Amino acid sequence: MMHPAFWQETWTADLANHLWQSTAVTGIAWLLSLSLRRNHARMRYWVWMIASIKYLIPFSFLISIGAWLRAALAAPIQRPALEAAMEQITLPFAPTLTPAAVSYAGSPSEAVATAALPFHLWPAILPAIWLCGFLWVLISWLRGWLRIRASIRCSSRMALNAEVPVLSSSLMIEPGVFGILRPVLVLPHGIEGRLTQAQLQAIIDHEICHVRRRDNLTAALHMLVQALFWFHPAVWWIKTRLLEEREQACDELVLQSGNQPEVYAESILNVCTFCIESPLACVAGVTGSDLKRRIVRIMTGNKASNLSWGRKLMLALAATVAIAVPVVFGLVRITQAEAHPAAHGLAGTWQCTLHAGLDLRGVFEISSAAKGGYSGIFYSIDQSATSFPVSSITQDGAAVKISFNEFGAVFQGIQSSDGSSITGTLTQLTFVHPLTLIRVTPQSAWKIPKPQPPMAADADPGIVTASIKASDPKEQARGFVAKEGRLLTANTTLSDLLTYAYDIHPKQLISAPAWIDRDKFDITATYSGQGEPSPRQMQSLVRKLLVERFKISFHRDKRELPVYALSRTNGDPKIVPSTEDPNQPPGLYLRDLGRLKVSNGSMQDLVSVLQSGVLDRPTIDRTRIAGKYDFSLDWTPDDSQFHAIGATIPHPAGSANQPPPLAAAIQRQLGLKLEPTMASVEVIVIDRIERPAELD
Repeated sequence: MMHPAFWQETWTADLANHLWQSTAVTGIAWLLSLSLRRNHARMRYWVWMIASIKYLIPFSFLISIGAWLRAALAAPIQRPALEAAMEQITLPFAPTLTPAAVSYAGSPSEAVATAALPFHLWPAILPAIWLCGFLWVLISWLRGWLRIRASIRCSSRMALNAEVPVLSSSLMIEPGVFGILRPVLVLPHGIEGRLTQAQLQAIIDHEICHVRRRDNLTAALHMLVQALFWFHPAVWWIKTRLLEEREQACDELVLQSGNQPEVYAESILNVCTFCIESPLACVAGVTGSDLKRRIVRIMTGNKASNLSWGRKLMLALAATVAIAVPVVFGLVRITQAEAHPAAHGLAGTWQCTLHAGLDLRGVFEISSAAKGGYSGIFYSIDQSATSFPVSSITQDGAAVKISFNEFGAVFQGIQSSDGSSITGTLTQLTFVHPLTLIRVTPQSAWKIPKPQPPMAADADPGIVTASIKASDPKEQARGFVAKEGRLLTANTTLSDLLTYAYDIHPKQLISAPAWIDRDKFDITATYSGQGEPSPRQMQSLVRKLLVERFKISFHRDKRELPVYALSRTNGDPKIVPSTEDPNQPPGLYLRDLGRLKVSNGSMQDLVSVLQSGVLDRPTIDRTRIAGKYDFSLDWTPDDSQFHAIGATIPHPAGSANQPPPLAAAIQRQLGLKLEPTMASVEVIVIDRIERPAELD
């Protein structure tokens, strides 16, 4: 099954719509050809040729013509009730917003929700498969073309009466016309000795019919369609129908020119015994299609009838509808952005619920700015009433974009026509999650709780109650929230809890069973004490939970492990002392993969961020730098980084302006060094650990 994120892309919906429309046209061409089966083959040939050309001309092009005409008209066109039904039929596929997960960054004392985004190869595999098929068709054609081209260069001119030059080739292929702009008739050497004069003339007449009909040009056009849409069975079916109708059309013209059916049929059979079929589809030959049916048709002498007025009217109507319907659709279609009444605006109170393993409620307060535009603030109710300033709010018709530059999150959505909701997605890092904003009154909005005062520094909160359940295996997002005396986790492994509680890298866990990285839990616990616990108090709570409910016991040891060491260079560090209260928790915001902003943070905070979310091995602090600092760090990540948060590293753009790798960025931007080395580090050796009883 295709991963849903692949179908978020607009181009995939456009391609699906184009294939659907072209397939429908192919079906209509089949019905038309059935109704014209007693008429001349040349009419059926052009019906199939139009079906082929449709694959090169998307209806969206004709729709855009209609939209341009609508824009050029002085008076607006009323939207007909039928337009919605037309859109469902002509454009049944639309880009869907079905993202996989979300990451919501904050300081260590706040809730941090992250989601594992599985790595799906479909977006990379499908274009590669298409390219292989495209090249296969192209190379097959090129090999045939080179073979015939080489034969023509060695051919000699024949003194035969024809409208185009006639060449004698040593390549024993059937007689055929080669070339589009300057066609030549190629006959196999010695064929004049195998055919009577009348038979040879019939063969030449057949090939001249191909020249007059420009069959090589139309065949080349369909070869382009085949190369682009080689994966579509209808394209290969059209090729078969074109070949059959092309040869029958030439047969009809040859017989109408006065050639005897017996002579003509014998000439075709003699050619088949003497020659092989042309290796190139766009060389109009004399055999082709179903030979037995052709001979029977030639010998029976059934004459095709001319088109009646009724059939002419039917074809004209079909052609008119094929062109007019998408143009008219574009003329009357009103896009979602155009239908949006601008009077609603965005000023007001909006609320939403973000599902990221846990349900996180939020409230937007948006107001009109003095110089136009909007300003706003976002309150995360379930994250200790944390507030985040909105960096920018833009509206273009129904399209709304809300950006949080502080931690690299962007909400993009479409406002409903009544202005009551905005449906879209929240994107941060490589994680995306659906989100809908609902307009509410200030009175009906969720109450924004007052921020909790900090818990007393000497308080030692304990676990009061705890409920542990196995996570839903379908859930991918994971979350960690502490609020109002409750500790909540979603989709977290025991390894997640251990590394958080003891501030270590997973590789510092020794003798742990495999299930601590595999099994995932949802935990709801209450704790004692008043106020918001500090980061260290939160770690203490998780340690107590591990002991009480997972019966963990361990001992500490020292092991020589591969690590990264953060140290000073010869110069002074390029970091600015923070002016904030040093007792306040640090702000650590990963605004994008490779864009970290730290406020009021220590060197140990930097090491913790690198170790817990970025690097693939433990990291140690050798800077001996005390105090709190503000700084930013921009780098280009590699594929060894960010596995801990489940992010997929995009392929580097390779531009000259892209940031340096992490180690170089730390040296240039912070004046520090990050080097791989071996070091003796503290590890936790697990002596005992149990699954909670309610899970057994």
